[in-house]
Amino acid sequence: MKRLFVVSILLAVAGMLSAQLPSISLRDIDGNTVNTSELSNDGKPFIIDFFATWCKPCNRELDAISEVYQEWQEETGVKIFAVSIDVGQNVNKVKPLVNSHNWEYDVLLDTNSDFKRALGIQTIPYVLIVNGEGQIVYRHNGYTEGAEAELIEKVRELISSK
Repeated sequence: MKRLFVVSILLAVAGMLSAQLPSISLRDIDGNTVNTSELSNDGKPFIIDFFATWCKPCNRELDAISEVYQEWQEETGVKIFAVSIDVGQNVNKVKPLVNSHNWEYDVLLDTNSDFKRALGIQTIPYVLIVNGEGQIVYRHNGYTEGAEAELIEKVRELISSK
């Protein structure tokens, strides 16, 4: 009986790791509606990075990735969706923050935290890697300097496993 319980727990965890993206309507920073289940990168992996304007580790992470993002794109074709969970008046700070940091990401606004909640995310920064088939294959919470190297390594692994 214990073995059956352990196996069912492992299957549940594996299912969470390779889950599809939920269908949530968000707006991008230009006001266009985007359905999260339709996020894609032409069959290549992409990264979803949850952040807030007031979150210092989030901003450090997005700045660090920004420094190498063009190289990542040239090497792997990876795309980044930065998802702001800012609410109220802070939503008005997202576009100026993105512009002042010269972040070249697709930025989405999760003002009610519907997307964040649907994915079971509790704290930020939080990063997901989604494979070319739209399955979540990697999750990471928090940021420490240099953690972006692990992200690109995971993307490289996905590409080389094709």
